[in-house]
Amino acid sequence: MARRPDATSPPKLLLRHRDAAPGAGTVYAVHPGALPVGLWTGLSAALPPETGFAVLDLGAVPEYGEAALAPESSRLTIDHLIDLLITAYRADRDRTGADDAGTVLVGWSFGGVLAHGLAERLEPRERPLSVVLLDSIAPTDAYQHTEGDEIDPSLVLRWFAMFLGARRGAEVRPSPVPDGADAEAALTVLLADAIGAGALPPGTPLSGVRKLFEAYTAGLLRNNRLTAPYRPAPATVPLVQIKAGDSLIPTDPTLGWEELAGRGISAHSAPGDHYTMLIRPDASQAIAGLVPPLRPAHLVSTRRPSP
Repeated sequence: MARRPDATSPPKLLLRHRDAAPGAGTVYAVHPGALPVGLWTGLSAALPPETGFAVLDLGAVPEYGEAALAPESSRLTIDHLIDLLITAYRADRDRTGADDAGTVLVGWSFGGVLAHGLAERLEPRERPLSVVLLDSIAPTDAYQHTEGDEIDPSLVLRWFAMFLGARRGAEVRPSPVPDGADAEAALTVLLADAIGAGALPPGTPLSGVRKLFEAYTAGLLRNNRLTAPYRPAPATVPLVQIKAGDSLIPTDPTLGWEELAGRGISAHSAPGDHYTMLIRPDASQAIAGLVPPLRPAHLVSTRRPSP
């Protein structure tokens, strides 16, 4: 089979867990950082053994990390990230010679935005059977923040507590912060909660937590800057939203994706919170059970209905 001229993936962008068995399909997961990329081994192990599995790791894109550390000099766009993902995806499909086998894209958190964008930028015959969104917030007007906008500080504190707990293997529940309290006071309360939960050792200085919090919020702000000008196309493949039991936004069953679900969306949940859903074995089993079946190659139609 002839190779496409652009079939060269950036170094280490694609991490292959296993090739698909002959005739079987592959799940490609888009990882946006925050947690170690190795945590996808849980989902990989929970999927049927004949299913291929690979991770597209944004942590391997230098510009992505630099956009959080030095936003004033960054020119990074979602379209550029999608270009890199397409190159890696096509290179892997060419390498395996599996262009006619089915695929499913999975995107966790901000990775869901890119998984959807990747699917829509592919040629119709290359597109996945579906896109599975893991507690991913849609890049729609309702959830986009322009430069200068602030995310609700109480939400950010709750998300950071989840993140800190997942990194340290403990559940951190932030205590209520008095109205009008500044960030320093809120972090002081959170530090006490984290020490009480065993997520941080006694004597941890506030400066250490502040540094972690600043790095965490820098990543959030980077993703907000990337999505602010982005106008995604409606999905031409079915969407599956799997929210964490303790989701980033508990009140919205599809986290805004219903607006973009041109081919329909199904809403489900998995154990854990936004971060531990990638860590807990029971969550991996639940997610694997909701990934649409990947049919053998000879049963996968490359023709799709017109929009």
